[in-house]
Amino acid sequence: MVSELSEKILDYIDKHDKDDSVNLSKYFNVDYQKIVGAIKSLQAFENLIDVQIESRKEWILTEEGQHVVEHGSHEAAVYNAVPADTNGIRQADILAKVPYAKVGLSKALAASWVELVKDKNDAILRRKVHSISDDIQKNLKELKTLSDDLKKEYKKRKLIKENIVKVMTIEKGSNFSIKVDKPEADLTADLLINDAWKGKNFKPINLDSRGTVIEVGHLHPLLKIRSEFRKIFLEMGFEEMPTNNYVESSFWNFDALFQPQQHPARDAHDTFFISEPAVSTSFPEDYLKRVQKVHSEGAYGSQGYGYDWKIEEAQKNLLRTHTTAVSARMLYKLMQQGEFQPVRYFSIDRVFRNETLDATHLAEFHQVEGVIADYNLTLGDLIGTLYEFFKKLGITKLEFKPAYNPYTEPSMEIFCFHEGLGKWIEIGNSGMFRPEMLLPMGLPENVNVIAWGLSLERPTMIKYKLNNIRDLVGPKIDLEMVQNDPLCRLDKCEISAELRKPNEPCVNDSLNVPVRALEPIKEDIVMFCDPRYPPYFVKPLLALLKQTFSIRTSVHLHSTLHQSMISDDLRGFYDDVLGPGDLDNSLPELILVLIWSIGDDSAVCRLKCSGGREIAGQVNVARYLGRLVEQRTPKLLRYESIGALFANDMDALLLKLESTEPFDRSSIAELFREERESRRRKHFFGDEMSLIDVFFES
Repeated sequence: MVSELSEKILDYIDKHDKDDSVNLSKYFNVDYQKIVGAIKSLQAFENLIDVQIESRKEWILTEEGQHVVEHGSHEAAVYNAVPADTNGIRQADILAKVPYAKVGLSKALAASWVELVKDKNDAILRRKVHSISDDIQKNLKELKTLSDDLKKEYKKRKLIKENIVKVMTIEKGSNFSIKVDKPEADLTADLLINDAWKGKNFKPINLDSRGTVIEVGHLHPLLKIRSEFRKIFLEMGFEEMPTNNYVESSFWNFDALFQPQQHPARDAHDTFFISEPAVSTSFPEDYLKRVQKVHSEGAYGSQGYGYDWKIEEAQKNLLRTHTTAVSARMLYKLMQQGEFQPVRYFSIDRVFRNETLDATHLAEFHQVEGVIADYNLTLGDLIGTLYEFFKKLGITKLEFKPAYNPYTEPSMEIFCFHEGLGKWIEIGNSGMFRPEMLLPMGLPENVNVIAWGLSLERPTMIKYKLNNIRDLVGPKIDLEMVQNDPLCRLDKCEISAELRKPNEPCVNDSLNVPVRALEPIKEDIVMFCDPRYPPYFVKPLLALLKQTFSIRTSVHLHSTLHQSMISDDLRGFYDDVLGPGDLDNSLPELILVLIWSIGDDSAVCRLKCSGGREIAGQVNVARYLGRLVEQRTPKLLRYESIGALFANDMDALLLKLESTEPFDRSSIAELFREERESRRRKHFFGDEMSLIDVFFES
């Protein structure tokens, strides 16, 4: 059953045929939102009422304006507060007891209703006229009759404001009735007893509705990438190091790594030092003395740094600047357990540095570290291990550049070729730990340690196409990004090569524009189109798509339409473009289903992709199909592959076309008639076909 208010609305429409929600709210003396709710509940009954929504503008009083209507204008209130005698009143008293006195005083002085007289150390207000007329209060009471000039003036004074109201116009539908029963949503056991369901009305089943979204937690992109890195290390036989202590002493963070106490990294400008507790005092004494000696005097074949090593510097506590401090602890602990055994360690955790914040730097970030300790390791072992490690990340093009680190020799910076950017970028650092670091720990002389490290944020930013690290970490990140981003897959570079045609370069060789990697090998598309506005622009796009996809199509009629509403040429809409010979099984497959239907919204053309994404509007559908062509073979169709300037020019025309939707062939020709004639070229932008041309090719 419907509510009492809904029944009243039906009875009213039965007598008056048509009215709108504003008048109904006044007629029934009911809050406007309750009227809207009742109308929406009636819309649930199919064709019971027809509702049209339009927006109306109206002027309404602000809170300050309502005060003026009830108590008079601000200037009148100031005038009335001033005594009629010659003594007047102190300005401070007026400001204290009259609402909006500051504005009212200014307006009253400007209108010459009062005057301000300086009396010794005080300011006195006196009346200048015997009486006034409060026109502002009168005008606001007759708001609908205000002139445009007064509306502008009162709006500037914030007494009135323009309000936009969405009005629902209601009239009888084809199934109109003043008595309605709510249709049943489910076939229950009670309805099956004694065939009670036969006399009931049932709601139609909505096969397009989605299931209820389950509220679940979501992993941050950094955690997804971290999980992938961790799997790679474990696959390669590494053991994870405990990295739960963010606070380290300078001894383990710097001294144990053979980093001198005068090194710039140990300055407060680069490192966060802890004020409480400021120092650590518990160190392995024998090991500390060996570290002191190798720094100040030299040992194990090294002459050291030759300076006065101070325990006070080593005791200072800080937020660790790298997880290599943990590696030093683990290697020392390894030798305390007895005879050396080869090990492989890794860690992925947070480190802190006193950096200037910008788009690529934060004061904290994650370091990914791998360490291998074994007999007679060489630089070749390091390079081979790095190739294997980065291959599992999907990176095969590596280059190494000599570098300097205080605790590794030799040291190498790691560069990889970024296919999307088309250039080499630095992704990490590596090297072999120096004997001055290892031998004081007690490691045998023929044991070498190779290590490498990179940040977690940089590959995550590349993976998720983020330009600013503060969009990934920190208080300003968009939490919806965490929910909407897909699961991380560290895709292999070889995939893009497999999807390209034979001998096709990875970039457009004439323009040096990268082709998008990892293109889909199958695309499922469903289009819902209004038969009154056929999407003729799809035909020239299909002629291009069939050169890069094996296309399968089908045309269907929605159950809400009759066969008589569809002409013969619409039933075989694709027949003049596609034929049996167009199925090339060597190409990626594209399945395109066209459903003729008339929707309940303004979009006469809607598209659903295989990923669940929905696109509405004729121009937006053309954009999507055009990108399918351009991402594989840019020379066939131009839009985004030439660059931003060309894309901006294109968007200006597409927006102009979009503003006229829904459109047909004649409206397109008329809209661009002058521009098309002035260009006098084969296509809008020269000899190459662009996205705007598909609307004329149709």
